Amino acid sequence: MNLRTSLLTALLLSAQVACIHGAGSQSDYDLALSLAKRTENKVWRADFESHWLPDQHHLWYRVKTGPNTSEYVLVDAESGAIRRAPDAASLALPAQSLTTSTLEGLEPRPSRRTGEETSIRFLNHLTAAVDLFWIDPQGQRHSYGQVAPQEERRMSTFAGHVWLLADSMGGTLAVIEAGNDPAEIVIDGRGRPHATVPEGTPPRDSHRSPDGRWEVRFSDQNVQLVSVTSHESIALTHDGTAKRAYRGPVVWSPDSKYFTALSVETVEPRRVTEVESSPTDQTQPKTIAFPYQKPGDDLPHPRPVLVRVADRTIVPVPDSLFACPFTPGGDLSIRWSDRSDEFYFDYNQRGHQVYRIIAVDAASGAARAVVEETAKTFIDYTQKTWRQWLATSGELLWMSERDGWCHLYLYDVATGALKNRVTSGAWVVRNVIKVDEQARTVWFLASGLRAGEDPYQQHLCRAALDGTGFLQLTSGDGDHRIDFSPDGRFFVDHWSRADQPPVAELHRSDSGALICELERADASALLAAGWTMPERFVAPGRDGQTSIHGVIIKPSHFDPAKKYPVLEQVYAGPHSAFAPKTFGRELLPHALAELGFIVVQSDGMGTNHRGKAFHDVCWKNLRDAGFSDRIAWIKAAAAARPWMDLSHVGIYGGSAGGQNAMRALLDHHDFYQAAFADCGCHDNRMDKIWWNEQWMGWPVDASYQRSSNVADAAKLQGHLMLCVGELDHNVDPASTMQVVNALIKADKDFELLIVPGQGHGAAETPYGSRRRMDFFVRQLLGVEPRHL
Repeated sequence: MNLRTSLLTALLLSAQVACIHGAGSQSDYDLALSLAKRTENKVWRADFESHWLPDQHHLWYRVKTGPNTSEYVLVDAESGAIRRAPDAASLALPAQSLTTSTLEGLEPRPSRRTGEETSIRFLNHLTAAVDLFWIDPQGQRHSYGQVAPQEERRMSTFAGHVWLLADSMGGTLAVIEAGNDPAEIVIDGRGRPHATVPEGTPPRDSHRSPDGRWEVRFSDQNVQLVSVTSHESIALTHDGTAKRAYRGPVVWSPDSKYFTALSVETVEPRRVTEVESSPTDQTQPKTIAFPYQKPGDDLPHPRPVLVRVADRTIVPVPDSLFACPFTPGGDLSIRWSDRSDEFYFDYNQRGHQVYRIIAVDAASGAARAVVEETAKTFIDYTQKTWRQWLATSGELLWMSERDGWCHLYLYDVATGALKNRVTSGAWVVRNVIKVDEQARTVWFLASGLRAGEDPYQQHLCRAALDGTGFLQLTSGDGDHRIDFSPDGRFFVDHWSRADQPPVAELHRSDSGALICELERADASALLAAGWTMPERFVAPGRDGQTSIHGVIIKPSHFDPAKKYPVLEQVYAGPHSAFAPKTFGRELLPHALAELGFIVVQSDGMGTNHRGKAFHDVCWKNLRDAGFSDRIAWIKAAAAARPWMDLSHVGIYGGSAGGQNAMRALLDHHDFYQAAFADCGCHDNRMDKIWWNEQWMGWPVDASYQRSSNVADAAKLQGHLMLCVGELDHNVDPASTMQVVNALIKADKDFELLIVPGQGHGAAETPYGSRRRMDFFVRQLLGVEPRHL
């Protein structure tokens, strides 16, 4: 075949693909790029904040009923009677009940100035994504993608620039104006997103004793006890050095007879250096260096120091039960018993296969384990070591996966003996909401309770601490969020699914009985704006038995007679599950669908919230990423949907999803033809210590090499585009550049986009997002983007 024939064949194939798919046109781009704006503020009666009156059986709220209208609602919780009015005055609500923050809207305002360059770090503690917009000087919104659930994102910005945070239905969560100094914004669902202290700020502690007689000070790496009245200073230690120093936090026993401090063997932390190529205040580049611990790095080793005030002596505390702690911050969280007879701290053994709560006797310094957890794989210490100390009864309510499912256990603190299980079964406790010590009950969210229902959907449950009286209190087929009345007799249940707009109900807490339906969201305007309802789909995974759950998203101009390439949105981080379980706009996959794709997302084995065996697939094996499950799920979906074209499949993701996306073309290029990988942690030895050692273990071994995209770069087949922000503080951008180096050495073709001045999630900038669109239009639709 000569060159002319080859070119002609290629042109004919491109034309054929474009004809089959009929997508990637200017009108498709217009639909994709206008999605955020045209679907904004199109879901009503969807969410509200409950306010309870002093009588404890009336609540009121304000709910949006249209683009610029709202309604005030007063509910009698005893009878379920509901009164609705266009304003608060018509309901005769007590004036003191109407707070300014409730009545004032969160109206976006234009960016007023462009001052010094700075940054905002958004920390999303919610289980839903948060949409991020910049408001320009004309008051127009510009989408900058999302802050993923339980993820963080650092945005470079300028003092005076205004950012808007929106929930999944387009409702405004907060409007934030950047100041001169870097800021952190926490989004935790407990009120409006709020600023917090910058990372690295030392913890606060009280150096003064509860009786006010003594104060602890540190001088020349040693501990001093100072009399508050006489100011006499007594040196308690003399062996402190710069290498092993004594320091706080200081924690006093309630009776002021003892206190604890720390003796910390310090290490010089690793620092990552980045080059800011294009600073706004000078021509020459800048270097930025910051502490960043990576897997295998030496860690500070803190040891508790117990001081008896009466004779000014240090009580030795043997460390045989806590010899190798995982302590990236160099701290121990110490708490004293109410009786002042012992103190407690956690021991998370490096490698995350042993976890103990240690008790230390105040008189002798003897240490014992109150609770001990062991695992052959890993203990999910970030999410499944919840506990509550029950001081009145001397008990500890503890969370554990020891039987393969996340459940609650009750311990006797004094003896360390297990008293009884509180919950059991082939389902998981997800989040403890409250513990009533007097009634000896615990309220929690759990998932996987009902056969035939999505196993990720959370329901409110209650159980007695003796393990009896389990009761599921919610029943709607969806994921539930609960707001209790102040006295706990009632709760408002907000629930939804990916394909079910929110419903709000009022229930009795004792039985879960439904009092009344408060609201049922109206999404008709959203659908009229061209947004398509996701389709939930379930199919067996790799073993032919385990259900895999996900969603399928179609374009607004969907035609079942046509065939559409398939795009998979992937994030297989083991810390959670990521296919949407609540109703929301999901702007990114919907925008990509508008270009002429079917966009899918599901959670394969190795992700969280499905029990230990499902989760353990990821252990020392992040390369697996659930691909076998998700590919089986996509093939099953396409078997009944001939409009899904599995000869043209792409995949995209960021962070851990960036690692996953590239891995698709290394190990599964027989299924995927194109991948867009943003800010990927392509080699787990290059990424942050706490996340990677959690799943890959310690010491660093050959499993890290086996999961490395860098090591396997020569296996690449298909079309790859890499994207990274040069100022990424979450994942070291050198991780991407090392992949680039390996691909060059292997003589592989690929595309690379480096975004100057951007941090984590550079693909979510307007330019990065547009380039991702263009990449898939070229590689899967076979046409040149029409907007160019």
